[in-house]
Amino acid sequence: MNGVDPRFESPVDRTIREAVERGDFDDLPGKGKPLPGAGRIGPVDENWWIRGYLEREGVPGDAMLPPSIQLRKELDRIDETVTRFVDERRVREHVEEVNSRVVDHMRHPMGPRVPIRRLDADEVVARWHAARERRRAAARPAAPPPATAETAPGSRRGWWARLFGR
Repeated sequence: MNGVDPRFESPVDRTIREAVERGDFDDLPGKGKPLPGAGRIGPVDENWWIRGYLEREGVPGDAMLPPSIQLRKELDRIDETVTRFVDERRVREHVEEVNSRVVDHMRHPMGPRVPIRRLDADEVVARWHAARERRRAAARPAAPPPATAETAPGSRRGWWARLFGR
């Protein structure tokens, strides 16, 4: 037993030793493979394990932020959030829901103090309409240029006029 006197073995060490002897660790995934990032050169990130956990579980990094910062980020991204809604009623409902959380936060603030204020539903709806019109205009095909005497059907210019732009 590696020269360790069993009288001085801690209960944790004993449990691990017994599990190894039973073969409990023989079929673990990743056995025989290097630890992720073990050969990396450079500064060590002390939060590597939590970043790896969040990545494996598919949890966005914003989930670890304090509530006040999460709410502020949501307020800053409101225009991107409402673009997926198809009617004005749904945009207003979402703004009211966000505003109710803003009021709750103002009553019982948690986390660092960041400037947070209620949204004006009319302003959000106006920006939503403007963005919607921009998307519609971009999706429409461009109108053809008006016909001139040179480009009208049936008119033919000679090759000298085309060459010299007359």
